[in-house]
Amino acid sequence: PNIHAECLKYGIDMTKEPIPVVPAAHFTCGGVLTDLSGRTDVDNLYAIGEVSCTGLHGANRLASNSLLECLVFGAASAADIVQHMGNIPPPPVIPAWDESWVTDSDEEVVVAHNWDELRRFMWDYVGIVRSTKRLERAKHRIKLLLSEIEEYYGGFRVTSDLLELRNLSMVADLIVRSALQRRESRGLHYTIDYPAPDRIAPVQSTILVPKNFSARRQG
Repeated sequence: PNIHAECLKYGIDMTKEPIPVVPAAHFTCGGVLTDLSGRTDVDNLYAIGEVSCTGLHGANRLASNSLLECLVFGAASAADIVQHMGNIPPPPVIPAWDESWVTDSDEEVVVAHNWDELRRFMWDYVGIVRSTKRLERAKHRIKLLLSEIEEYYGGFRVTSDLLELRNLSMVADLIVRSALQRRESRGLHYTIDYPAPDRIAPVQSTILVPKNFSARRQG
């Protein structure tokens, strides 16, 4: 009813004609496979909502499906956690964070610039319409960006902006490499090189982790 009333303000009657839609950046579709209890293939790690791939939202993330997933799988995950909590061993002791090898950065502007660069080339090359050539260009730029972040991460004190840039870059790398593996168009993934869906090949979901990229400082 709210959408119907809003459209009528602009002279659009959705009961008689389609609603004009323009492409827009949206939430990241879920990709972490779970079972019906929200469990992943990593022990004691659960995934629900936007990040999960449960089968409810199919190849597209439709409006409010994430709310459905949070309510249904959130309850299922909570019940499963309560049931198995007594059997989960305590986490190992984490060593104290060592900052003796690092200094405060005098080039934090680099983080902001890399952040902006990532947003721009992901929109330009991995946006609504994709091609193998564009994806390869994005892959090359992400590789350079990850190496710069790794160097920065190892030499200076970690900040929340640097951590977020690292996480965004890793997600971008996963998106691009997964898109290169899917040689068809399906849901949000439309490529001009393979414009039709492949009805024979099974739909697969692959989690890829960038090689030689440390999640914490080594030394």
